[in-house]
Amino acid sequence: MLVLTRKTGEAIRIGDEIEIMVLSIKGDQIKLGIDAPKNIDIHRKEIYLSIQGENEEASEGIDNLLSLFSKKQ
Repeated sequence: MLVLTRKTGEAIRIGDEIEIMVLSIKGDQIKLGIDAPKNIDIHRKEIYLSIQGENEEASEGIDNLLSLFSKKQ
């Protein structure tokens, strides 16, 4: 893990297309701005994990449905 120290208004770059800027710091909260191409999904980690869980459940449902069809043939 890379650990960096940044002040308000300073940024980091990830590759050629992604920039993360520190917009403000208030107490124990940091407001970040992320500039990235529209084809790159950006989510808070808890939302990302929720989406992954939902995708896994949906995939299992499809697998179960397909197994029912294959048993009927």
